[in-house]
Amino acid sequence: MGSNVLYIEDNPDNMVLVKRALEARGYTLLEAVNGLSGVTMAETREIDLVLLDINLPDIDGYEVARRIRNSGKSRLTYMPIIAITANALKGDAEKALAAGCDVYMSKPINIRELWARVEAFVPSPNAPENSV
Repeated sequence: MGSNVLYIEDNPDNMVLVKRALEARGYTLLEAVNGLSGVTMAETREIDLVLLDINLPDIDGYEVARRIRNSGKSRLTYMPIIAITANALKGDAEKALAAGCDVYMSKPINIRELWARVEAFVPSPNAPENSV
């Protein structure tokens, strides 16, 4: 039985890449293609970790993180949120962390780094010994 990871991402290619990478490690990936549906899923589903794109078509990832953190559901107050974004300007990482994200990763996605970041919060039963 895998852990549930919610990926809020509007780019289908990124979604497929992350889905394959995480399912190979035993995670179940739940998909949201915009910020509002991602917030709803975080509030209503059993989620262990959120992967969050910052550039979304409706509300941006910063607002998604703030809404998740301020939802009033205690389990979401401390649920890990990893921002994954192409934003690489000075101050972007700080802005993501200030909004409530725990970790900031830049795109393009490095699969080994993704595994390491996710497994630091939610260990995978399928992770090989001495990986990453």
